[in-house]
Amino acid sequence: MPIDINCDLAEYDDAFLTGKEEEILDYVTSINIACGYHAGHHTLMHQTVRSAIRKNVHIGAHPGYPDREGFGRRNMAFSAAEIYDMMVYQIGALQAFVQIEKGMLHHIKPHGALYNQCVNDREKASAVVDAVYDLNPQLILYCLSGSQIVEIARGKGLQVYEEVFSDRRYNDDGTLVDRQEPNALIQTEQEMLIHVKGILTANEVLSVQSKKIKVAAQTLCIHGDGPRALDYAKKIAALRQQL
Repeated sequence: MPIDINCDLAEYDDAFLTGKEEEILDYVTSINIACGYHAGHHTLMHQTVRSAIRKNVHIGAHPGYPDREGFGRRNMAFSAAEIYDMMVYQIGALQAFVQIEKGMLHHIKPHGALYNQCVNDREKASAVVDAVYDLNPQLILYCLSGSQIVEIARGKGLQVYEEVFSDRRYNDDGTLVDRQEPNALIQTEQEMLIHVKGILTANEVLSVQSKKIKVAAQTLCIHGDGPRALDYAKKIAALRQQL
């Protein structure tokens, strides 16, 4: 099957009101809706659910840490029990809007620091996996390709989409370069397209240390908060169709 293309949405009012996010829905196959903790709010969640259903795009919850000031990208020391509860709380809120609109929740993708901590922290990863499984074992979990949470989720019986990123650089071990580093983000369209083509045609990325890394990739992420998100979505969708 062609790779799924996902995008993080419902994080900013302006992006929705200007129609940018509505147009992005024409070029992706799934979206991850912010659930109010790191960004977004109830009205934006509901409006985005409606738009996704109208355009037949898969809907996912994008739960994160309660860290609006840091956009959910700061590591936080919550216990496994607290992470479980905040996952259930946020996913449940989005599920309610999906149910009202007679849609279907397709997947869960943790956000930001929580996503990255689950790569190597088995306790946090297990809390996330348990919350998703207990809510609905048919939900798909989106998580970083090759990370420990992939193994934990599959061991629990969840379906997993291993994820790669269109606009992020990678370390030699397959982890993402920390956003605090100046070279964390791919800056030019040309570099982004070369990077994405490598993923789509060879299942590999080039690390910042110039090492070719093999990746499993069922879904490719476009960050909706990027200034060129819409343009990148169009270019990636066109490249996906060509290959």
